[in-house]
Amino acid sequence: MEKLTYRDTRNYAPIDVTKGMDLLTREIVMADAEAPEGYEPIPKCKLCTNFTGTDTFMGTCEASMNEPKFIAYPDMVATTCEMYQAM
Repeated sequence: MEKLTYRDTRNYAPIDVTKGMDLLTREIVMADAEAPEGYEPIPKCKLCTNFTGTDTFMGTCEASMNEPKFIAYPDMVATTCEMYQAM
């Protein structure tokens, strides 16, 4: 798996589009900066085995029972998704 950015972890609280707070150190960090080792990833579609990306900003959920498969955004949070399977 590729390195996690702060915006992809549970240990990050956004302040605005580009920055947020590291909830463990209480420091202001850039959202796209690499998160330290051991930070817990937040469930997102792009981190699910059922997600297939069609381009940078769009994809589909292969676990969907609908035809056509429903559209999923890579950064969509999937904490309540029953079909989410971590990579």
